[in-house]
Amino acid sequence: MTHSKPVRPAMNSSQFSQFSQSNLPHPSSSSATKFNQSHSIKPLIAGGLMFSLIGILFELSGAKTLVGNQMFFGSSASASSSSTPALASSCESAIAQSATLSRQQLLALLAIPERESKEKVRQVVKDPYCQLSQIEIRAGVAAERDAYPLEFDPKTTLVILYENDEYAGYRFKL
Repeated sequence: MTHSKPVRPAMNSSQFSQFSQSNLPHPSSSSATKFNQSHSIKPLIAGGLMFSLIGILFELSGAKTLVGNQMFFGSSASASSSSTPALASSCESAIAQSATLSRQQLLALLAIPERESKEKVRQVVKDPYCQLSQIEIRAGVAAERDAYPLEFDPKTTLVILYENDEYAGYRFKL
């Protein structure tokens, strides 16, 4: 006995085209277009840029910095005098209220090599706001320290270190 498989009737071309159109989405169909538009990369890029800009603004220390920054509006005497009381309490010499360090003076100081004479440094930075107490960095060598509030950021002070009347370096004190 032979077993035969049931045979399906063949489809004609019109039945085939109806079957293929009803069951398979066409690339130009409206659902495919909606999918492509909603999953576009442009909104992702725009969102990423927005987060980056917000991060940059917060990095600049908030809106107060953007509005009240001395760099944008110039320096003011009230800002300079309000930030120096803490520095004044550390001073061991007379205070020169008008002594500040400009950007140009700071750039010129950074070009001076260590172990240059104290006189050469003073030609650039002029007289200090005050002198801080002496410290000993290296064994047996007393180091003098001069303080200069920055003209463009009065809350920051540049401290210059001298050893044996030679320029030995600097640091910023916040």
